[in-house]
Formats: sequence, structure tokens, C-alpha cells
Amino acid sequence: MDTCVILPVEAEGFIQSLETFSLKEVGSERWFRQHEYIEKLNMQAILNASASHDEFVKELLVSYGKIPILVHEMILVEVWKHKVFPVLRQLQDFNPKNTFQLYTVIHHEATIINLLETIMYHKDSCEAADDSVLDLVDYCHRKLTLLASKATREGETSYSQHKLTETAVVSSIEELQMQSAALEFEISLKAVSVLRYITDHTESISVINRMLCTHNIPCVLVQLIDCCPWSRRKNSQVEKYIDGRWQKIPAQDRLKMTKLDGQLWISLYNLLLKEDCQRKYDFNNYNKNQLLKLRGFLTEVLIDQLPNLVELQRYLAHLAITDPAPPKKELVLEQIPEMWDHIVRENSGKWKAIAKYQVKETFSPSESDLRLQAQRLAQTYNLDVMESLLPEKPKCGCCGKEAAKRCSRCQGEWYCHRECQVKHWPKHKRACQLMVEATEKIQRDLHLHS
Repeated sequence: MDTCVILPVEAEGFIQSLETFSLKEVGSERWFRQHEYIEKLNMQAILNASASHDEFVKELLVSYGKIPILVHEMILVEVWKHKVFPVLRQLQDFNPKNTFQLYTVIHHEATIINLLETIMYHKDSCEAADDSVLDLVDYCHRKLTLLASKATREGETSYSQHKLTETAVVSSIEELQMQSAALEFEISLKAVSVLRYITDHTESISVINRMLCTHNIPCVLVQLIDCCPWSRRKNSQVEKYIDGRWQKIPAQDRLKMTKLDGQLWISLYNLLLKEDCQRKYDFNNYNKNQLLKLRGFLTEVLIDQLPNLVELQRYLAHLAITDPAPPKKELVLEQIPEMWDHIVRENSGKWKAIAKYQVKETFSPSESDLRLQAQRLAQTYNLDVMESLLPEKPKCGCCGKEAAKRCSRCQGEWYCHRECQVKHWPKHKRACQLMVEATEKIQRDLHLHS
């Protein structure tokens, strides 16, 4: 393999050492070290999957039974963000010079869902996740519900953020809160894919029951197809959120299905057409009417891109004229997810004490400790490795051809030749300056400037 973040023997050591933490320990030195390990495992897993190489990270996570630990640590940070972070923000004596460590904690959830998205594509990962799949289903349901509800308020949210930045000096904590909200959107999109892989692989009655009866996932998916939060109209242009950024879509490509659209439709196909699922789902009037909304979206253009949807189309046509039998009442010993409830129950009434402890012991590091952490993460995010994670080769900012040279000032724009760079400079100049200023600000925040 040309590019490698970690060797198999290093990955094995990292994975063997993975452990669960308490809420109080989030952000500690030991926790931070595990965060680095998971970052590197995530990057290596993406590299292996994109290059169709031996997926040794996935194999090791499966063989050592560590996937439930990943799920636990992701939900732990989710609880921290919901319960501890709001209290921490209100503490009068907390005014950090920088928010580097706090952002690392918030970003940890995104790293793990990224890794899970990569490995849960495989059935053996789903099986190795064992009972934690139930916790993962609940997690995905929380994220998808948030995604569907936020989509209706997108205009209001972006407007209020614009007014905030326009009329006030944004504090570092407020800025962190805005970064967290933006990250939440990306995390929720990853949850769409993870849920799809669970619907692909699971045969557990408890998991199927949780998706269909407890959370009514089919109706949540219908709502997401209807509001499509990863598509928007801006200045009369259609934009879609693809590969981590909003991209303008030419008129001729607007009906093309994105990966996220495909994940929703495959999830619905699995949940509605699998025999085990049909026996469990209650096709009452509300559910039936919600599902029949899908017929309006199943156009010829859509079915051409995902031919399996013909079967779903036929099924919905049949559903429109029949009343399926109600689900059979079966006496089963149903497993229930435990992680979120256990973490909340264990720490109930202690949120303020945890926040105060973390302000004193965790989020007030010395300058030398902070510099060391920043340097270690900088080594993790090696630029050459990051480039190899790109889904396609960089394109020239001027002519669109494949590019190999980068703007030396901002490192953010690519060019195929010097001529294109000179030609594009009048357009790139302002963005270049902003990126340089942003980089300098980050360096100041991390105390890395000389």
C-alpha cells in the first residue's frame, strides 16, 4: 500500500488497548490518547476501504470484540454534549483562552461514527457489535429525528447565526457551540448510512422490533425523503451536500441520486420487503398513508438509478388497495439498549460537579501540555495521508482538469499549471487571504506560533 497511517501491528496494539471511560474522564490525558488511536484507526480504515486493500482495522475490531466499546464511547460523548457541555458553558469561572481540547471532545463523536460507517458495511461487523446494535439503532434514530426536524428550521437557524456574527463579537465558547451544531449535521448524515447497513445485515428479532415497532423508522425515513435536508436552494441555485461540503448542482444533474438518497431508499426497501419485517410492522392507517407518499417520489429517473426500487413500487401499489394483516402478537424475550440510560442514570444529579471537575482538572491545561497535544494531533493529521483520503483526485481551480500543484500560501486551492494559477489569482486572492488568516488564528489559539 502506497500510503499508510499505521501498520497492522500498531493497529492491533491500539485496538487491544481500547477501553470504556466514565463521563468524568472525558477529555483526560488517557482519554485523549485513546482519541488519537481512534483517529488513526479511522483514517487507516478509510484508506483500506477506498483502495480495496486488506481491511485489517475492521478485521481486528471484529476479532477482538471491540465494536461495542466504540459504540459506548460515541454515546458517552453524545451524553456529555447534551448534559455536561451546557452546564460547563454557564460556569462563570470558565473562560478558556482556547477551545482546542473542547473541540477535540466534540469531534470524537464524529470520528467514531465515521469509523463505524466504514466497518458496518460488512456483515461480520454487525454480528460482532452484538447487543450494542440496539444502542446503535437508538443512536441513529435520535440523529435521524434531529435531521428531519432541523430541516424545517434551516432558514431560521442560518439567519440567526448570521445575525449573531454580524452584530456581536462571538466568544470562543459561542463559536464552539456553532461548530458543534455544524458537526452535528455531518454526524447525522453518517447515521443514515450506519442505519442502512444495520437493515442490510441484522436478523435479530429484537433489532427489527426496535426499528419497526419502537421507533417506526420507516415513517422517519419517509419524512427525510420528503424534506431532504442535504439539498437546498440558494440564490436560485440548487446545492447538495456531497463529500462534506455544499456543492452547486448543474440543471442536468439535479435528478441524480446522491449517496444519501440511495441509503434512505435501500433502508426502506429492506424494512418493507424483508419477510421478517413485514410480519412485525403495523400497517395501520397512519403508517400506510405515510408510506404511500413514497409513490410520488418513485419516478422513472429514480428507478433507472436504483432498479431494485421497481419491487418497492409494486409493493406500494399493492399496499394502496389492500389492508395487510395486523402484526402477530408474539411472546418474545426482547433485549433493550442500555448504554444511554446507564450513563445518564449513573451520573444523574452530578452534571454540575462533573463540569466543575473538568474545568479545573481537564480543560485548563498548561501551555506545554496543550502544545504537546496539538503537536501529536498534527502528526495524526499528516497532510499527505489526508490527501489520499479524498474521494477523487484534486481538480484545478481554474480549468477543472486533474491538478497536482497547490497554492503555497493557503494550501487550499489546486492548479494543473502555473498559467492557471496566475489566471485564477484575481478570483482566489480574497479566499486565499481569509484562509491564511484563519490558519494563523488557529496557530495562535494552540500557542504554536513562534
